[in-house]
Order: sequence, then structure tokens, then C-alpha cells
Amino acid sequence: MSAVGVPPVTAAPVPPPVAGPSRAARLALRVVQAGSIAVVLAVSTHKVFDLDRFFVPKELVLHLTALLAGLLAVRAFRRVTVSWLDLALILYLTASAVSVLLSTNPWLGIRALAVSASGIALFWVGRTLRGAGLARPLLNALAFAVVLAAVTSLLQAYGVRLDVFAINRAPGGTLGNRNFIAHAAAFGFPVVLLAALHARRFLYASTGVMLVTASLVLTRSRAAWLAFGFMAIVFLVGMLFSRPLRRDGRTWRRLGAILLLIGAGVAAALLVPNTLRWRSDNPYMDTVRDVANYQEGSGRGRLIQYEQSLKMAAAHPILGVGPGNWSVRYPEHAARRDPSLDPSEGGMTYNPWPSSDWVAFVSERGAFAFLALAVVFVALAFGGFHRLVRAADVDEALLAVTLLATLVAAAVAGAFDAVLLLALPTLFVWTTLGALWTPASVSVMPARTLLFLSVLAVAALGAFRSGSQLVAMELQATRGDREALRDAARIDPGSYRAHLRLARSGKRQERCEHALKAKALFPNADAARSVARGCD
Repeated sequence: MSAVGVPPVTAAPVPPPVAGPSRAARLALRVVQAGSIAVVLAVSTHKVFDLDRFFVPKELVLHLTALLAGLLAVRAFRRVTVSWLDLALILYLTASAVSVLLSTNPWLGIRALAVSASGIALFWVGRTLRGAGLARPLLNALAFAVVLAAVTSLLQAYGVRLDVFAINRAPGGTLGNRNFIAHAAAFGFPVVLLAALHARRFLYASTGVMLVTASLVLTRSRAAWLAFGFMAIVFLVGMLFSRPLRRDGRTWRRLGAILLLIGAGVAAALLVPNTLRWRSDNPYMDTVRDVANYQEGSGRGRLIQYEQSLKMAAAHPILGVGPGNWSVRYPEHAARRDPSLDPSEGGMTYNPWPSSDWVAFVSERGAFAFLALAVVFVALAFGGFHRLVRAADVDEALLAVTLLATLVAAAVAGAFDAVLLLALPTLFVWTTLGALWTPASVSVMPARTLLFLSVLAVAALGAFRSGSQLVAMELQATRGDREALRDAARIDPGSYRAHLRLARSGKRQERCEHALKAKALFPNADAARSVARGCD
């Protein structure tokens, strides 16, 4: 019984327990963590396929990661806030899909479209995991994968010889090309830096920064060095611009220690003897001097290629020539003595892509897709800046500046080389952006679950396509007899190599069948025209 005038004592209300991440979200996290490591290590040892022995296995990992993680996250995705940026991504993918239907080589089109679809799916998965409170373990896994890629490059640079390395593009490590390692170091550096600034074991985490820096220096990739420079400026300016970061002594002390480790990484790369054989006596200084040299060499070749590719885009302004079809159609528009053409294989390009993501997007997918993707990048940048300005604490500001630095590094590297056209950068960049970005305004995306599942269906198609390519490659590399070639051509109808080999021997009817298929895939190739002569 209470005293007169004294209210009875009542128990304080117990707040409802905060629900943690669902089991499906945690499983999706594990899938992406495993996929980020697997995409670094996935390589075929069949050297006869040159770059495809690196690309195809990594594409399979990308698609499977997007598909499995997406299916696990699809229910949680319903609770993720969406914006008009997501609609722009759908427009980009839709325009790309229509372009595939009209392309000369639809097999290359499906392959390129699936890479884009898996990237968008992982962007949404990253958003979903961030909403579930799992952004930090996701970003830490991506940082570890970037360091792992750098380690494989360093192993090759210092004399380790493995079948999974490409000897003539050292130090490419398990990515197969020194430029690809350099790009990964540039756009992955902000996440590695974020992990070091956040880490409890600072010395252990910051060692990764030194390893990534050393690998970046050893690659001598001008595009990556430019991307790294712009990325560093954005990161530093962002820290100075943010009041919480500007006033946080702990972050600046850690950053100072990291700068010393970066210097140590550069010094080690320059001073420790390695097995790389450059033509120049002072290769790294030459690269610094030539970083903006477009009067000669590869820089001049890029300008010629960009000019001719833009002419090709002007001839196909709406939908382009088809995703992945730049190499199919470029010989029609090439300049005289164009350095992008392979003199050993008439009518074929050296590389299956142009030396720029942005040139590829506008020439292959047309104006609508290009503008939609450009809008996405600009919106991400404005969103990151808006979040940086309004950041209430150090952690939020660090996430915002990491978003901006990653975005700038990917955009700059992609301006001078292939980045988001490839599987590993697609997985790393889009997942990172999804885990870091928060929409400033919310809108309704109609039937968003259905759209998400549709994107996952394209990723599943990509996984099937990559798996078929791997089986066909295995048949051609391990057996090579005519029956094996027939099986390879049936399993992978887009295999120009298999059709061309079948067209060079056997009965006339069968030769002509495969000769016409090879010519349909690459109509400008001299070899395909030669074997198809008289078969029309």
C-alpha cells in the first residue's frame, strides 16, 4: 500500500529487443565474402586460351556470387529504401539488353550483359547487407581480397612461378595482367585504408596498405597511377572538409602512420631486387614522365582508338553495336595502320575491349545506356558528398569519404582502361558502393522484387554461359580431336576458336557449316572470311 499523496512505483517499460541480421542475411554475407576471395584466385591453367583462362573462371565466380547472395537477400531487399538511382540502373540494363538483341555477336553480348547484371545485383546486395548492419564485415572481406590480389602480384614479381600466373604480363599474379592488378590496387585502396583506420589491430591491418602500394608501383600502370592520385586527393580533401574527421586526432595519427607505411612500400618496390625485366634502365621514372604522354606509344594509340570508336558510336547512336561487340565491329571503323588491330590476325583487334570503360559503354550500348550509367555515377558522388557534409561522427564521415574515393578511382581508371567491363572489378566496385551508399531521397520502384529477380535471372544466364565456356575450353585443351571440337562447339556455340578449327578440315559440308558460323561471329576477321570463301 502506498503512502498518501505518493504515487505507486511502476516498473520502467522494457524496450523491445533490436532484431539482429537474419540468418539469410548472414548467409548472403558469407557468400559475398567467399566470392570476393574466390574471384581473385579463380584461374584455368590451360595457357592456350591466354586471357580467357583468367576471365571466364572469374566471371563464373561473379555470377554465382551475385545469384546466390541475391536469392538469400531478396526478402530483406524489400525493406531497403530505393531511389530514382535504382531506376537509372534498370534503364541502363534494359537498354543494354535491347542492344544485345540487335548485336552481330549475341554470345559476346550475353556475356557482357551478364557481367553488368551481376554487378547491379551485388550493388543491391551490398545495400541490403548494410541495412542489416553487416557493412563492416563485408568491407573488411573486400579489403582482404584486394590485399590477396596484391600478394599474388608480389609473389610473381619476386620470382615465384606458378601455372596460374601469366608470364608475359607480369606481375599480373592471378589476375593475368599487371594493369588489372594495378586497377584493383587503385579502386580497392580506399577500402583497405578504411579497414586499417577502423582496425583494432592497427599494425596488422595497415600492413595490407603497404603491400597494395608496393604492387601498384611495380605494375607501372599509368591509368592506375592516375586513378590512385585522384583517389588520394579526394580522400585527403574529404577528411579536411568533414568537421568530425578534421577534429579527430586518432584518425590523423593513424593516417600519419599509414603514410609512413606507404612510403616504405614505395621504397621496397623501388629498391628490393625483383625478377621483372623492363626494357628501360629507369622504368619507374620513365612511367612518371610519360603518365600524361599521348604524343607517342600506347598513349597515341589510345587517342586513335578513342577517335575511331566515337565515330563508330556516332554511326550507331541509340543502342550502339552491342555489349561486348566492340572487337567485332571496330575493324570496320579502324584507321589506317591502327595500333588497336592485331597484324598477326587480320581483321581482329589486339584486345576484346577498348582501352576505356566509357568509350566501350557509349560505342557498344549507345547513348541511353551511357547517360543512364553516367547519371548513376554522378548521383553516387552527390550522395556521398551530401553524407560527408552532414556526417555526425567519424565513422559516418569515413564511410562517405571512402565511397567518394572508390567512385573516383574506378571512374578515372575506367577512363583509360577496361575496369567495369571485367568480372573482378565489377564484383569489388559495385559491392563496395552498395555497402557504402545511402540514398538521400526515397522514391518508389515499381515491382522492385520482380525486377531484382529479373536481374538475378540474367546473372544465372551468365553463370550458365561461363560454365559452358569452361567445359568447352577443357575439351579443346585436353583432347583437341575433331569429336571434342564438335562437342565444344555444341556446348559453346559462341566459340569462334572451335568453329574456325572445325572449318579448316573435314568434309566440305561440315567445313562450310562451321566456317559460316565463325564468319557470323567475327565477320571482319580475315581467317573467317578465308575459310568461308565459296560456302555462301
